This record gives sequence, C-alpha cells and structure tokens, in this order.
Amino acid sequence: MATTKDQKIKEIVRERYAEVASGTGCECAETPLYTADEVQGLPDGALAASAGCGNPTALASLKPGETVVDFGSGGGIDCFLAARAVGPQGRVIGIDMTPDMVDLAKENARKLDLANVEFHLTEMESTPIQSDSVDVIISNCVINLAPDKEAVFNEAFRILKSGGRFAVSDMVLVEELPAEVVSDPANWVSCLSGAELKSTWVERLQKAGFTEIEFSSNGAYESEASWSSRVHSMSINARKG
Repeated sequence: MATTKDQKIKEIVRERYAEVASGTGCECAETPLYTADEVQGLPDGALAASAGCGNPTALASLKPGETVVDFGSGGGIDCFLAARAVGPQGRVIGIDMTPDMVDLAKENARKLDLANVEFHLTEMESTPIQSDSVDVIISNCVINLAPDKEAVFNEAFRILKSGGRFAVSDMVLVEELPAEVVSDPANWVSCLSGAELKSTWVERLQKAGFTEIEFSSNGAYESEASWSSRVHSMSINARKG
C-alpha cells in the first residue's frame, strides 16, 4: 500500500512532468540520445518532451510483430521508435501517470497516424495489461522516479511472457549519494533521490524472478557537484525465465 510519503513524491513528479509536457524541459535529459535518422519525421512535441537518459529501443533489439510496453512513456518518443521496429503486426503500449503527458503522446500518435500504438493513464506499479502477454518492456529514466520499485519489477515480471525481455535505461548509483542530496524532494524530479545502487537493482530484479541481468554504463551524471561520479546512466537488461 502506498504511503503518504510515496503519494507526495508521485505528486511532485506528476506536477513536474506536466510542466515538461507543456515544453518547460526536464533535468533528467542528458546528451543527445537519438540519431538524426531515428528522430526524422517525429513531431516536435515528442522530441521536446523527451526526458530520458538512454535509448531503450536500441537496447531492446526489437523484432517485427512483438508487443512492447513502455513504462513512463512521456510524450511517446520511445513508443514511436518501437512502433517502427515492430511494424504494423506489432503492438506498442505506453504507460504514464501524468495526464498531460498521455494527452501529448496521443496527439503525437495522431499526427503520425500510427495504428499500432496506444497510451494509457495508469501507474507502472499496477497496469491493466494482461499477464504473460508482453514480449519486451522498455523504460527511459523513469523507474528511478518510483517510490516502490519492488512493485514496478513485480508488475514487469507479471505482464512479460516467458522469455520476455526487460530492457531499460535509468540512473543507477555506483556509490551512495550524500544524505542531503537524497533528502531534497526536488532531486526526485532530477532523477537523483530515487536512484539506487546497482547491487540493489540486482537484488530487486532477482527477487521479482528475473535472470540474465546485465548492466552497462553510458557515463556519469553531468554535474560539477563532487558526488556526480557516483550516479551513472546505465543500460539494464534482464529476462523472464
């Protein structure tokens, strides 16, 4: 059951990402994550609302006909890239808890006239998606924003088919952050306060039932702060056995 603190964190995140949807920008965004060919033809709104730290669609090695779910789909950029990869016989489902983001993603999908993409206003800890129905889960710098990450991993495991792939990009700690950084509520939307150690990620994924867990660093957090080298953008792969 969500605590009052958890609900407060979610409200802070929801408010901030409503601002992102309106074009304010986001502290999570790192260096350019997509090639010019990948973003060609995508709506400006999808690019402006991009707030990730990696390229999970490239990481996921998507195949035609697959069903893909994006946890924290935002303005839809990773869903649209996934839709190209899985083709008209595939299906892409975006999940986001911010109404303004879901509205923006749906508008962007209409502009692209994509029939194989859909977006749902719901939390990634509890989705309306059928169990054992998904080939791949992607996510881009969003799981760190969840107060209850164990619930997120359990939900991911539930909806994946046997052999299904978990391929996400996120901020991961290689060393604990100073207490004053973690305790600052503003750092939740900066993708810092909710970031966890790599070892904690492994424990949570294994507890949920995932195997073949792999991490690769895409670089340290870009900041002049003395602790910036402790948090890295990482690509995380795992599989449902």
